[in-house]
Amino acid sequence: MTDTKDRGTGFRARIDHWFHISERGSTVSREVRGGFVSFFAMAYIVILNPLIIGGFSAEQAAVDVVGGWLPNAQVAAATGLTAGVMTILFGIVARLPFALAAGLGMNSFLAVNVVGQVTWPEAMGLVVVNGVIIVLLAATGLRKMIFDAVPLELKIAITVGIGMFIAFIGLVDSGFVRSSGASSPPVQLGEAGSIATVPTAVFLVGLVLMGVLMARKVKGALLIGILGTTVLAIIAEAVFRLGSSVESPGGWSLNVPTLPASLVSLPDFSLVGQFDPFGAFARIGPLAASMLVFTLLFLNFFDAMGTMTGLAKGAELADEKGDFPRLRSALIVEGVGAIAGGASSTSSNTVFVDSAAGIGEGARTGLASVVTGALFLVAVFLTPLTQVVPLEVAAAALVVVGTLMVAQIRELEWTDFSSALPVFLTIIVMPLTYSIANGIGVGFLSWVLIRGLSGRAREISPLLWIVAAGFVLFFVRGPIEQLLGG
Repeated sequence: MTDTKDRGTGFRARIDHWFHISERGSTVSREVRGGFVSFFAMAYIVILNPLIIGGFSAEQAAVDVVGGWLPNAQVAAATGLTAGVMTILFGIVARLPFALAAGLGMNSFLAVNVVGQVTWPEAMGLVVVNGVIIVLLAATGLRKMIFDAVPLELKIAITVGIGMFIAFIGLVDSGFVRSSGASSPPVQLGEAGSIATVPTAVFLVGLVLMGVLMARKVKGALLIGILGTTVLAIIAEAVFRLGSSVESPGGWSLNVPTLPASLVSLPDFSLVGQFDPFGAFARIGPLAASMLVFTLLFLNFFDAMGTMTGLAKGAELADEKGDFPRLRSALIVEGVGAIAGGASSTSSNTVFVDSAAGIGEGARTGLASVVTGALFLVAVFLTPLTQVVPLEVAAAALVVVGTLMVAQIRELEWTDFSSALPVFLTIIVMPLTYSIANGIGVGFLSWVLIRGLSGRAREISPLLWIVAAGFVLFFVRGPIEQLLGG
């Protein structure tokens, strides 16, 4: 009995030491709760990613240049598998509470802008090439050098901007904020200016519940809120029979909260390995293909950098310069996620901003990521069960976490306008354009221009000038791509 107890104690000590659990003021139970919350906040990607890059038939799928398409079930299986493997790898190697999954900006760009020119295997091959470049930049230290060149004010602004961005995502996903369909105002409150749907009401109940639990400092506040609101959603669906918003107005926005008839489904991993890293260069030419890689690189590189900065600040792991533990390892593994996403035909896997929900629950180490990744692997076989939690419930958690991240705004100094304007633009452009990369790009450009023309050019890192020039190309890539295509 003594030996068994000693081995158990030794194992727990090794886990604590490897993940720095006690050192970061956390506990195993808190990390497990955080891992569960991150998974519940992100599980929708297993359903949403197939809807963006796949389909149930060629008629409703994103068809490539030769008429090829990605089957929905195969994309779902590969999405869960890749997210699970990469999140576990990130947790073990980087030891940070960040989870990885298919990036929404990247997959939309592939479906809308890329596969009209190349095939899906060729498009995923470009994602792999992009990932290889990111890994090389991280391994050589250049990616960290760029990270270090970013002023602290912009790093804090990125955190605040991401907080506003994910809160806005939550408000939109819940139906609380909708497009008005008009030029003025472009958005409106709910449907026709009023909150009239049951799913949005469930979101509001969940938001208040989580807010009260957080205010009372209840352990597991977000997890309790997610589970409790999901039960409410299941009851609401049983009573009102709302169905999906695709089928009827006022329905649930993505998945309908009903208990599945069967919990287990066998995954189809046949899309894994279906990529061609060189085909696009032969089909559309080296220049046009390189421009696509450049765009993918900027989207991947700066989305991930901004997200990790924000999450590290939210987890109170960043130092006074904005750096956080095992930064280089995190950057390398995130690049491997891009390679893995392309190789599995799921789009680049990157650090997911929704994992901030687990951080809001108290996660501070990579153990939470291991838990989240393990749940993704289980979800591959339990796809029907992942559809029980509606997007409106996860949306409430995002708004709460966004609130926590925006609180970092107290650290910003607003008296120097040469930094105040770039900081403000960084913050406001992210939610308004629905893009972290856009906010970072506008922030970088305005920083170097305003401070440079204000007589403070010597204070700006040369790397920041180079990156700002790259963002100029990024923002005008449309005309450049048309010129190359012509």
